[in-house]
Amino acid sequence: MNILLLCHSFNSLTQRLFVELGERGHRVSVEFDVNDAVTVEAVDLACPDLILAPFLKRAIPEAVWRRHLCLVVHPGPVGDRGPAALDWAILEGAETWGVTVLQAEAEMDAGPVWASRTFPMRAATKSSLYRNEVAEAAVEAVLEALERVPGPAGPRPAATVFRPAPRQAERAIAWGRDDTAAVLRKIRWADGSPGLLDGDAYLFDAHPADGLSGPPGTLLATSNGAVARATADGAVWIGHARARVAGALKLLAARVLDAHGLPERPGYPDLWYDERHGVGFLHFPFHNGAMTADQCERLRQAFRAAAARPTRVVVLMGGPDTWSNGIHLAHIEAADSPADESWRAITAMDDLCREIITCTSHLTIAALHGNAGAGGVFLALAADLVLARDGVVLNPHYKGMGNLYGSEYWTYLCPKRCGPERTQALTQARLPIGTSQARDWGLIDRHFGRNVAEFRAEVENQAAALAADPGLAARLEAKRRQRDADEATKPLEAYRAEELDRMKLNFYGFDPSYHVARYNFIHKVPKSRTPLYLAGHRAP
Repeated sequence: MNILLLCHSFNSLTQRLFVELGERGHRVSVEFDVNDAVTVEAVDLACPDLILAPFLKRAIPEAVWRRHLCLVVHPGPVGDRGPAALDWAILEGAETWGVTVLQAEAEMDAGPVWASRTFPMRAATKSSLYRNEVAEAAVEAVLEALERVPGPAGPRPAATVFRPAPRQAERAIAWGRDDTAAVLRKIRWADGSPGLLDGDAYLFDAHPADGLSGPPGTLLATSNGAVARATADGAVWIGHARARVAGALKLLAARVLDAHGLPERPGYPDLWYDERHGVGFLHFPFHNGAMTADQCERLRQAFRAAAARPTRVVVLMGGPDTWSNGIHLAHIEAADSPADESWRAITAMDDLCREIITCTSHLTIAALHGNAGAGGVFLALAADLVLARDGVVLNPHYKGMGNLYGSEYWTYLCPKRCGPERTQALTQARLPIGTSQARDWGLIDRHFGRNVAEFRAEVENQAAALAADPGLAARLEAKRRQRDADEATKPLEAYRAEELDRMKLNFYGFDPSYHVARYNFIHKVPKSRTPLYLAGHRAP
């Protein structure tokens, strides 16, 4: 089928559907819903068999849905209506939720149902649920709906009440009486955008702060940039915050809240290590996969410590939602000199990558539970084996960020795995790819697991088997010999110097494209048009 994805932006669900539909042989093109006239023009150019809307912030123009079959992906069960379905599910503690694919008509979310799926809810942020349960259910429901096209349409949902987005004032934290569970639920509802408004700041990235308590509402401690605040029965870590002023950025909470003079305590769960069966597991669920220079250095030191343990395999686990998306652009944007902070971040990422590449004492595994992008993809390639969960989406390129050249030794790692021609295609196309293509092209070694729990269990099994394999010593010796041969052919420092020479032009050169693209990305400046690499229907 010829399918047009109509969306507000190319978000994680839209990318997932772009990949899944393309892998099944559909011709897929993307159009950003800028205004009615542009959308109508795009539809006329695309002549689609179907318009699929996985992420919109306004209604599809009547001139479009009256002439074309338009299916909307709604993140709520059959009968739910409104723009904040998942928000209400979290706030009200729903035990199950769902996704509905329905036909666009005049009344929003009230058209005929083409397919639906339900799933059990878990205690997680809105963005985590969206990237996992919602995405999986949406893919299944969309594929079912496509099997039924061109029709007939399904039944209309029973009459329901349209629910607007919950207001901040309705869900404000009452620090004097809200327990930890209530505070976590309220912050998780708004995690992503816009955050939970609390006084002069929006709060994000909340976790239980075990073992801490104090007068409710009191700031208690810091932990690697997070701030602990007391609840009625304990405390929560607040990882990130954004000041309530125009143009403010989401940053580590200690930079936004009044954390001066607070004691530093362990506990914020952004980096930890555990081991069993001869395998070390290094977890680093950095918020949204973004990594500051300091976080890169902490991870490098943690990896070095893991490689000094009497184990045989080290698994880089990342986080359950996102493995890594490379350098922390918001942290860079907030710096006194974004160019200097960009340089500090990329050299710290390079130091981390080099530590992994040159580790010959252990077999290293990158276990991608969630999506990865830009430098995060190439960080994964530094490991000996790259395993990914089914459904993970990779963006192995930098060009979308103002023609950024990129580093992380990608000019060594990617051709070594994929060959020069495929490396050129991957890094220049600026398109997401799924695990099947990534495996076929050599970017990853294997993919499996329908969900995070299933993937993690199989990763642990495979890592334990490798650690117990009598042939591992020979495998590590072959790894050492290969590393020596590669170094003799061209030293790692040569790759790094060449990449950083290009990056220096991005950061300090006369072309400001990187700085403009970073500003637009961080400040969520709406796109004025759809990039041509996505809008195939607009290609000359």
